[in-house]
Amino acid sequence: MILEIAQIEIKPGMETAFEAGIAEAAAIFKAAKGCRAFEVRRSIEHPQRYRLMIHWDTLEAHTKDFTGSQPWQDYRALVSHCFAGPVSVEHTEQVLKAF
Repeated sequence: MILEIAQIEIKPGMETAFEAGIAEAAAIFKAAKGCRAFEVRRSIEHPQRYRLMIHWDTLEAHTKDFTGSQPWQDYRALVSHCFAGPVSVEHTEQVLKAF
């Protein structure tokens, strides 16, 4: 399983709009092939910074099947107007789950 971590900086004053859009987008991710979990976290120290934590079966499920697809475009239409800049994305794999 791959964990995608997307860091998104939101324009000042657009937090409520982003949170409403990303809540609506959750259904898009739930229906996406290979997507197993979707979570959004907001920074306490930097309240305009959000992290999407998305679990995918494989890297390709995200990078080939989802990115650029119509569902991806639908997700972006819901939230991209809130972005202050480019989204930073990285993919991780678990090496330890201690407890």
